[in-house]
Amino acid sequence: MQLGLIGLGRMGGNMRDRLRSAGHEVVGYDPRPEVSDVESLAALAKALTAPRVVWVMVPSGEPTRSTVRALGDVLEPADLVIDGGNSRYTDDGPNAALLDEKGIGYLDVGVSGGIWGKANGYGLMAGGSAEHVERAMPIFDALRPEGPREEGFVHAGPVGAGHFSKMVHNGIEYGLMQAYAEGFELLSAAELVTDVPGVLQAWSRGTVVRSWLLDLLVDALREDPGLARLDDYVEDSGEGRWTIEEAIQHAVPLPVISAALFARFASRQDSSPAMRAVAALRQRFGGHAVRSAAGPAGTPGEHAGPSSGTGSTQ
Repeated sequence: MQLGLIGLGRMGGNMRDRLRSAGHEVVGYDPRPEVSDVESLAALAKALTAPRVVWVMVPSGEPTRSTVRALGDVLEPADLVIDGGNSRYTDDGPNAALLDEKGIGYLDVGVSGGIWGKANGYGLMAGGSAEHVERAMPIFDALRPEGPREEGFVHAGPVGAGHFSKMVHNGIEYGLMQAYAEGFELLSAAELVTDVPGVLQAWSRGTVVRSWLLDLLVDALREDPGLARLDDYVEDSGEGRWTIEEAIQHAVPLPVISAALFARFASRQDSSPAMRAVAALRQRFGGHAVRSAAGPAGTPGEHAGPSSGTGSTQ
């Protein structure tokens, strides 16, 4: 099958390689001429035989929206656009409507697999019409992992369902990673455990917490046992936030995913105004020792208020 692929970064470039190795013809476009097969979106459309299928793998938000608008100007009725990036699902309806006015179809596909997808395959979650999904199925089958289709691909529902599913997937990922990280920290803090990487590796077969994420943590610890070469600043791509916003809209409690996102926020603070406030309150009501910005601890009760008691343990 022939496919146009826009965006040849780490994910897009690997997807192009995997599709070509499966026998598909892929014409790629990227602003970087050294990796691009054509020089423009118009050239991409010209290089493809109608009716065309074009897959978009660019950053979410305005980069994707502007790419979809541009494709609406160079493609023709009966062509099909697939947004496989990490777009917010609320963008899919407007994108689909814009293209539908020109007779162009639209699918949104959540893609999971990261840099390992080229070798292992990608988990795919599609949103859109059954007709459009069936048309693109040869591409989906080439990208997904080997084995039963239903274990690597799902037609999740109408337009928007693919990216909504991927959003929830990434929210769960936040929680899983945070749980492994907290377990690692507790093991490291306990002098009783002398082989922390070994403990985690021993969990990788047979236990109920085994997973690919655990395997990746074991690999990281094998290369850097204390993870000393890494900074503890952790970004978030936005999907964790979107997941929590949707949970609020639907009144669905997500305490684990929420805590994992807030832990990432905490990782970015050189110092914490909130915790300084907690320290001040503990000193004021309980006379507890505090540390000044310079480091030494204050005297217990030094600034305690008149109603402070001696039994406080907060």
